[in-house]
Amino acid sequence: MKRLFTFDDFMVALIAALGYGLGAEVPKLLDWHPWLCVGLSMVAGNALDMLVKALVFSESVQKKKSYSVMIFAAFILVFAAIQCFLSFWLNVSLLDYLAEQYQYAIGLPVLGLVASRLVRWYFVRKVRKRYGDGSKGFVFEAPDQAFLDDLNMQNQPIQGEYDAAYAVRTKTGTYVGFKRKKAVYYLGIPYAKPPVGDLRWKAPEPLPESDAVFEAKHFGASPIQVEHEGSILKYHRQSEDCLTLNIGVGRKATERKKPVIVLFHPGDFSFGGTVDPLMDAEAFLNEHPDVVFVSFNYRLGIFGFIDFSEIPGGESCPDTLNLGLLDQIAALKWVKENIAAFGGDPDRITAMGFESGACSISLLAACEQAKGLFQKAFVFFGSPESANDRPDASRALAKDLMKETSTATMEELQRLPTEELKKAAQNLWRNVTIPTCDGKLIPTDVYAAYRSGAVSCGEFIFGIPSDERQIYKSFIGAKKYEEFILGRTTEIISYLDDATADAANAYIKEQMATMPEVEAKAKFFEQWTALCVYYGANELAIGGSKVRLLFWNRKPLLKNLGAGTVDVAASFLGNLDASLMYGNVMNFDLSDMLQTFLKKYVSGEKMQLYKNEIKGVNAIDWKVFPQALIVSDKGIQCGPIEDKLTEIESLLNFMHARV
Repeated sequence: MKRLFTFDDFMVALIAALGYGLGAEVPKLLDWHPWLCVGLSMVAGNALDMLVKALVFSESVQKKKSYSVMIFAAFILVFAAIQCFLSFWLNVSLLDYLAEQYQYAIGLPVLGLVASRLVRWYFVRKVRKRYGDGSKGFVFEAPDQAFLDDLNMQNQPIQGEYDAAYAVRTKTGTYVGFKRKKAVYYLGIPYAKPPVGDLRWKAPEPLPESDAVFEAKHFGASPIQVEHEGSILKYHRQSEDCLTLNIGVGRKATERKKPVIVLFHPGDFSFGGTVDPLMDAEAFLNEHPDVVFVSFNYRLGIFGFIDFSEIPGGESCPDTLNLGLLDQIAALKWVKENIAAFGGDPDRITAMGFESGACSISLLAACEQAKGLFQKAFVFFGSPESANDRPDASRALAKDLMKETSTATMEELQRLPTEELKKAAQNLWRNVTIPTCDGKLIPTDVYAAYRSGAVSCGEFIFGIPSDERQIYKSFIGAKKYEEFILGRTTEIISYLDDATADAANAYIKEQMATMPEVEAKAKFFEQWTALCVYYGANELAIGGSKVRLLFWNRKPLLKNLGAGTVDVAASFLGNLDASLMYGNVMNFDLSDMLQTFLKKYVSGEKMQLYKNEIKGVNAIDWKVFPQALIVSDKGIQCGPIEDKLTEIESLLNFMHARV
């Protein structure tokens, strides 16, 4: 982690202090005007500070320590020669004055460190005051009406004049955005026809070409979704007309098109959306304006993942099994076709997803329809294992939906109002709505596609947290969490061979001696999920893809809120506000490093930080699989993580046997 001083920092401060001292004292001894002495002091000190930093922190010098030593030695010799000359010529010594100057060079950084610690203490105190011990999960204060009114404003067509400086013409219309700090934003842009009326439960249809002009200053509606206790999106308007995306573009002009990051939001395929503050990339764009960010909504729950093939009239909606994934493909196609107009490079698109968003990307990587739509992937805690391998569950969900809504045919279901379907979805929450490896859109064996190299992109980052289960509990609430964990654990153990199942049950029984049954099973479930992510990365590496691992092993500020997805997303995006909202205080030094790695990854640079590229940070080389970038409270390092993923040896052996 970043230290107060490195040797390089110390010497730069010393040389700058000498420059300030000589720049002031020499003309003073020559009886020059005091203001001129001050001016020369500032010029000499700042010039030396910039010169030494440019030399010392350059990549070529940092790669070889002897170079920086030689530079410092040369400067010290020059100052020593000046001191000797002044002592002989003017019969004075500057050492006392220079020592006084250097007190400021050291004292100010020390004060800065103390101030930063006080600021962190303030934020920690604020979080603890809001959350207590965190046992109630994520808690969001209801926004005031004025905020909600502003948040829920809708874009309108523009008939008259508009600000052409923030207007971008695309194939589907001209969109007028707005400037905020160092970036320009375009919000609520539709990427497909609204899936309403006759298009409910139909595959997304492309928008027609248009010369019309539209506002792009307000978020589109969030998808219809299940409302959990810890979801902030329950305060935002929801609609079936939700197929919109948002674009943020750094104002920095570049000679070539900018790399693009497309964010896939988390939410278990039943909740979530782009309005979630966790998906805000403003801080990243302010620091790295040569990147384009895109986020988008897609259909969730019973609107996006259900199978009506056994329902009378269901043949009229043949694509419902994976409609949410088809929406994602439609969004990526729109980005591919139009992002150049916003300054983005359509051939340098990185898909970045968390949890269900990560699962989506891991599936689309093996999808023929998604080929060429993204070139790199960042997948945090998601794998093909999170999808159904058969449509049975989705068919059962469709039948339960018919019972819940007292309908008998697809035609009757199509006529139901949105609110009635939303209520039914809330009641059917336990019938998990997730994608299915149907053999049509997604291969029945995604891992086989990984091994054969038949994937849509060639580079991946796979992320694994060490303490994610509490985060999930914080989102959905303790009661739903217990139902989910108990059900999923039973399913997983039934899938294992006899010996591994026995070992898993023995492990759970052992854990129950010190914790409740649901937590013991949750601990097993988390290890299984982590191994699935690792297994997917291994299969891709076998297939020839370049794969890197990220292992998030930092302790949460509040144990009951966990550490994982929300902390990783906030850190990579530099999102302090979201970190505080979700009960943690972001480490700025760590965030600087991770943001730099993300920028290098999407830009195609080497995945390494040389010493002091980020001031005070040692050199880090993010090596490829099976090594991992391990992020812990002690800092960042590269190393193996297989032994950190599970405490059940036979579970690890079971995974190895699958390869």
